[in-house]
Amino acid sequence: MADRFQKQRSKMVDAQLRARGIRDGRVLAAMEKIPRHLFVDEGLADQAYNDSPLPIDRQQTISQPYMVALMSEAMGLAGDERVLEIGTGSGYQTAILAELAERVFSIERIAVLANRARRILDALNYYNVAIRVGDGTLGWREEGPFAAIMVTAGSPRVPRSLIEQLTVGGRLVIPVGNRSSQSLLRLTRLSDDPDDLKREELGGCRFVDLIGEHGWDNS
Repeated sequence: MADRFQKQRSKMVDAQLRARGIRDGRVLAAMEKIPRHLFVDEGLADQAYNDSPLPIDRQQTISQPYMVALMSEAMGLAGDERVLEIGTGSGYQTAILAELAERVFSIERIAVLANRARRILDALNYYNVAIRVGDGTLGWREEGPFAAIMVTAGSPRVPRSLIEQLTVGGRLVIPVGNRSSQSLLRLTRLSDDPDDLKREELGGCRFVDLIGEHGWDNS
């Protein structure tokens, strides 16, 4: 079984990632290593390496492998950073970040997802990850500032609270738009002024809603 999934991972990396322009060798190695099938329901394990998102519990999703790779590459990580992830979800993207950064702080608003992700990450020995349940749009100020922040849900705007928790030179990767489609943005903080930003658009995407004080209202 493990050999079969290893072949599927290698095929995923070659056909879905390298073929579409993902070049960061550390990202490619992480995605070839991490057993994505462990982060989905057992009945979906055979679909884990397909070129598509998959449903997880509580009407959430595990992102398409290409989108995981694109966002991870956009973070520009060297390996010694402290990073923040908003939206732990299945924990798969968290595991990728754990391979790429020194320390990962991840916030999930749904406790059952946070707990399940913690169990899987522990089983895979990713002990450089801290997870807490809460409103991710507020960030994790007491652990900041962060060299990079990734938001894995679509937001109506860029939360200023997250920009304020970036180091100078830090990157925020976030989908921004309406509830049916977003543009993936990379915002780089250029100075102590949180309004002094370099803005890059990385393409269209569609994510579940970012719920919280600085995101969408869940009422």
